[in-house]
Amino acid sequence: MNCQHEANEDDYHSHGHDHGHGHGHDHGHDHSHDDEADTGHADSLYGKVLVDQAWCLNESEPDSIKRVFKPWHQRLDTTQCVLSDSADDPELLVYVPFNGMVKLKSIFVWGGAGDEAPQSIRVFANSNNLDFDNVAGATPTQEWDLVRGARAPVEYPVRPAKFASVRCLTLHLPRSFADDALRLCYLAFRGDWMPLTADPIIS
Repeated sequence: MNCQHEANEDDYHSHGHDHGHGHGHDHGHDHSHDDEADTGHADSLYGKVLVDQAWCLNESEPDSIKRVFKPWHQRLDTTQCVLSDSADDPELLVYVPFNGMVKLKSIFVWGGAGDEAPQSIRVFANSNNLDFDNVAGATPTQEWDLVRGARAPVEYPVRPAKFASVRCLTLHLPRSFADDALRLCYLAFRGDWMPLTADPIIS
């Protein structure tokens, strides 16, 4: 189903190991140093996520998922995170809508350096009908094993052809490295953004 709504351990560490389910060409944009403090990259999608419409299943505190969409200069803040509701069920399902059309290049994921960080991530493009009843049997657009013990957010490049026209993402984090409570502290996206245009009138 399509979306109804409208993404190195010093700076960032790019990590490309996935399960096979690229590279993008950067486009230059004018930006200020204040912008860089928020975005970190000219093609950052910070500010393009509809944070008020994002949601998370199995979070311990309602709406705490909204804390993880931080500006770049706050990316190492581990006080503002989302935690799974139960140590016996360390699973999160996160819905991320964008305010335009996105050609996604990469995803930053980080749960801190401890073993409560997510062990893997399964990403679904343009799906907004997933829940815990059906996500385990669904085929992700792409999935990754995540870096253990990372001291800063890690960048995971996507297969560009699979994420060329994205309105929303659903992210499934099945478990932590510790196999108990799961923590997510930072989530960010890079790519090219285009505003939505009205459907043409056909006469």
